[in-house]
Amino acid sequence: MHVNVSWKGKLAFEAETESGHQILLDAKPNVGGEDKGPRPMEVLLVSLAGCTGMDVASILAKKRVNLESLEVKINAEQAAQYPKYFTRIDVEFNIQGHDVREEDVKRAIDLSKDKYCSVSVMLKEKAEISYRWNIVNL
Repeated sequence: MHVNVSWKGKLAFEAETESGHQILLDAKPNVGGEDKGPRPMEVLLVSLAGCTGMDVASILAKKRVNLESLEVKINAEQAAQYPKYFTRIDVEFNIQGHDVREEDVKRAIDLSKDKYCSVSVMLKEKAEISYRWNIVNL
């Protein structure tokens, strides 16, 4: 896997992924950026949410769970000093569907965090990651 990141002036960089997608990254104006895109650490949290969300959706589909919606929300805390790595990450799944069983959701999240989501496996080396879920059966 590879990415190419090109400087676009000041602190803005455009990343192009191996799959051909672009992401513009930037910093806050008070540190020299122009706020044209997300910060790299924000994108890391997006990666975690996307990785675990894809896992959970896929696992629940294999269990024939009838989902209407799945939302992943993340709140994180960073170290006070540089490098400001994540020290705590809280992952919340909000799931709506028909006859969604809690044991299926718990199993899907456990498989994601312990086996399939490479992003969470890497992040848990530095950060305490907690998972919780809310289920609304329609």
